[in-house]
Amino acid sequence: MKINPVFIICLLLNTPLHASDIDREQRMANEIADSVMDGEVIYLQAANHSFLSIYMPTEITPAKGAIIILHGRGFHPDWEDVVYPLRTGLPEKGWHTLSIQMPVLDKNAKYYDYLPIIPESFPRLEAAVQFLKNENIHNIILIAHSCSVHMSTTWLEENPDRDINAYIGIGIGATDYKQPMKKPFAFQQLNFPVLDIFGSNDYPAVTKQAARRLEQIKQAGHPKSVQRQVTDADHYFTDKGEELLKEITAWLDTL
Repeated sequence: MKINPVFIICLLLNTPLHASDIDREQRMANEIADSVMDGEVIYLQAANHSFLSIYMPTEITPAKGAIIILHGRGFHPDWEDVVYPLRTGLPEKGWHTLSIQMPVLDKNAKYYDYLPIIPESFPRLEAAVQFLKNENIHNIILIAHSCSVHMSTTWLEENPDRDINAYIGIGIGATDYKQPMKKPFAFQQLNFPVLDIFGSNDYPAVTKQAARRLEQIKQAGHPKSVQRQVTDADHYFTDKGEELLKEITAWLDTL
């Protein structure tokens, strides 16, 4: 029997397994759905739960493929930093985008609080991939920011054969004070190209581990895998959305 490593971590941390805050998620969805101006609001089904997503197809033909965008901790699919610049900017470059709601907790929840709900993200990721495949899209890229990196890389580690063609991690390795990661990322196991991108003013947990992450990424042996740093950008790329979009677009053009 395969035991989920997140479950083991929770036991070691004496952290109870619990569910995400569906009520908070629903409140955010109600507020966001009516205000979305760019893209189509859709609800995807994950197990017994429907979750907010925003799909924005490109008008460029032929399309290059589609990009699933995962927001950072406690945010939403139309988050003004990181998510909005990417989900609206990438279609202008020939990519469909699908920005999805990830599981959330209380606003005060920390990194260790989120560990038990990581598996809740798996059905959402699978639903997003299936939606794109149903649209006859098969070149699928995954972009994740901060906490969603922890969620999505755990999913990829447990499901290495998923239909993902490249991975972009933004602000990889962010945790909280006195809450270090309990297990390293498994980038060396991924069989597709990876872009590791972070800001020069990112959290110490992100910047200090940059060299180690690059070493892991290079161990996978994919020649297109690289690491990029955006000057003067913080963890949330505040007022640096255009720079983030430019770096990501340039890398995607190399694939």
